[in-house]
Amino acid sequence: MTTGDILQVILFFVVIIAITPFLGNFMSRVFTGKRHIMMPALGWLEKLTYRFSGVNPEEESNWKEYAIGLLMFNLIGFVFVFLIQLFQAQLPMNPAVLPNVSWHSAFNTAVSFMTNTNWQGYAGETTLSFAVQMVGLTVQNFVSAATGMAVLLALIRGISRKTTDKLGNFWTDITRSILYVLIPLSIVLAILLVGQGVVQNFKGHETIGTLQGTQQIIPMGPAASQIAIKQLGSNGGGFFNANSAHPFENPTPFSNFLELLSILIIPAALTFTYGKLVGSTRQGWIIFSTMMILLIAGLSISLYSEYSGNPVFGHLPLMEGKETRFGITNSVLWSTVTTAVSSGSVNAMHASLSPLAGMVAMINIMLGEVVFGGVGAGLYGMVIFIILTVFIAGLMVGRTPEYLGKKIEAFEVKMAILSVLAPSFVILIFTAWASVSQAGLSGLNNSGPHGFSEMLYAYASAAGNNGSAFAGLNANTVFYNLTLGFGMLIGRFGVIIPVLAIAGNMAGKNITPGSSGTFRTDNWLFIGLLIAVILIVGGLTFFPALSFGPIIEHLLMKSGITF
Repeated sequence: MTTGDILQVILFFVVIIAITPFLGNFMSRVFTGKRHIMMPALGWLEKLTYRFSGVNPEEESNWKEYAIGLLMFNLIGFVFVFLIQLFQAQLPMNPAVLPNVSWHSAFNTAVSFMTNTNWQGYAGETTLSFAVQMVGLTVQNFVSAATGMAVLLALIRGISRKTTDKLGNFWTDITRSILYVLIPLSIVLAILLVGQGVVQNFKGHETIGTLQGTQQIIPMGPAASQIAIKQLGSNGGGFFNANSAHPFENPTPFSNFLELLSILIIPAALTFTYGKLVGSTRQGWIIFSTMMILLIAGLSISLYSEYSGNPVFGHLPLMEGKETRFGITNSVLWSTVTTAVSSGSVNAMHASLSPLAGMVAMINIMLGEVVFGGVGAGLYGMVIFIILTVFIAGLMVGRTPEYLGKKIEAFEVKMAILSVLAPSFVILIFTAWASVSQAGLSGLNNSGPHGFSEMLYAYASAAGNNGSAFAGLNANTVFYNLTLGFGMLIGRFGVIIPVLAIAGNMAGKNITPGSSGTFRTDNWLFIGLLIAVILIVGGLTFFPALSFGPIIEHLLMKSGITF
């Protein structure tokens, strides 16, 4: 690494830390209905939205009503995106005259964008029309991100309120998330990206002459507007097949920095919002610190592995699959952040990462996307591990476990375990199924442990609602489109429903004042214990599978054997 590389990494983390309290405080005011900087400009639109949709913003729901509203809203989004793909040839804004999408690919894509996964088994510029990209996918980028934020808000209310069954209003939560947070930030980022050269037009394509005297067709389209929300909403789905490695999506070092920064700013700032809303900013910083330690640890391992090189190539740093415009450090920083945040966008091919760097990307996802994680989703996933940690600590000291004055009892622990097991089931069982079936093996592009890693990464990405891939797997088949689609559903709603159940149960409890015997959750001891629980749960669950993939590949690579 050069001095410039090190300075870029330091600058990135400094900016994230600096932005966190300002954006976090702003979002806390938005979600509590207090006056904020965007209210004079957009307050009228919020009121008009409620009036048009017939929603009473003051009416609150219990956890079951909140969950039903959330599920029905997401079901409508799924059906809409599914249908417009099936009939895109008959719809306007299709200058490339693209045909209708196959039913299984349409199912997978509709599920993917509805669950904030944005897994793409297709090439965007050759498969989906502008209408589907804008009216279908971009809209889902907003509402799926807002859904994650709404679930987090319901959980916060369950923790901070007492003796009630009300968790807020789902429709109010998603409206404020979209209107005051996601749309303004997306507009600003889209303008900045256009200024850097990201395309934003309605041309089907440009035909140019190459230096060799041949003709080349260059795809165009409204890319910047979708890229802005794909990064800010931790969605990750690329307008072009090469995602943010494409020069029309990510043309300059500054656009690379902006897009990378936008992946992390909302998940990071939500930790401060969490602290404000539960009445202790220290709690928010404890969670932020835990996430940051795990992120930096993963980044350090990945950078070490990438710069150590492969003995087959004379121990040179590994440039295969990376953009020379960005280099190794920016590519590895992106791969670590995008898998920690469940964004799934890429600026380099993860299949070309060294085995250990690829393993870090997989582990980030397998841990439940709690290292900052998706917008809202990462934080409520981390609270699940906090519940497990205080429960274990309570067993060790012989006291009833508590968190922020709420007793953690059998129901919360059962729901927390269920939310951890749901995505783990998808990753391990579905990977095993694919590895012994002809339909699964036929999609492999590599043999040996790397081929196994392709399948393991795919199902981890689906269950973790990440969306990135090792890219060597042909996943646009009936088998993979269906299994990955169901994996995304289980990974998303198999966590959301238990989280809402925990919120509803905790809201009904009284708050017990702290005492000298209360196990503190706002110090470095708790950070260490929390990290240990996260790593032990992930290690015990996935170590055998990782041993068959990246671990054995790393050992073989050191012996000069590649796959």
